[in-house]
Amino acid sequence: MGWLAIYVAATPGVGFADNTTVLLDVDNEPQPDAILRIEQGGQSRITEDDYVEGAPELIVEIAASSASYDLHEKLKVYRRNQVQEYLVWRVYDRQFDWFRLNAGEYIQLEPNPDDIICSQVFPGLWLAKSALLSGDLAKVLAILQQGLSTPEHQSFVEKLSS
Repeated sequence: MGWLAIYVAATPGVGFADNTTVLLDVDNEPQPDAILRIEQGGQSRITEDDYVEGAPELIVEIAASSASYDLHEKLKVYRRNQVQEYLVWRVYDRQFDWFRLNAGEYIQLEPNPDDIICSQVFPGLWLAKSALLSGDLAKVLAILQQGLSTPEHQSFVEKLSS
């Protein structure tokens, strides 16, 4: 959650929520562990009674006993509703999956040679996969700071403010 909160603090125009109800469609109102959304011009909005309506651009699930559900049923619902990126941290399996919607299907994003996964929707949102899995929060945050220092992140911030 801290990783996402720091990203949002450095990226005006991006909203963050944890354990919030998301009104995706008539049959699906999940409560993901965390979301990131583009506040103006994104896929979702905040309703008068403070629900997120529509698909946030990114959903994060921290899965222990729910890993099978998160990687099957929820994945299908999120794909069908056009959630652009979906992250699942499978705590007991010591694994992390980051999916990107591409032509209506989720593809798994792979770490670069430095073991960093880079969001394709939120420039500068970088995650050191092995550092996360080993509990090295200092490295996770240091890698995030590197992402926030990129020209791509700066351009994204400028685009959001215009």
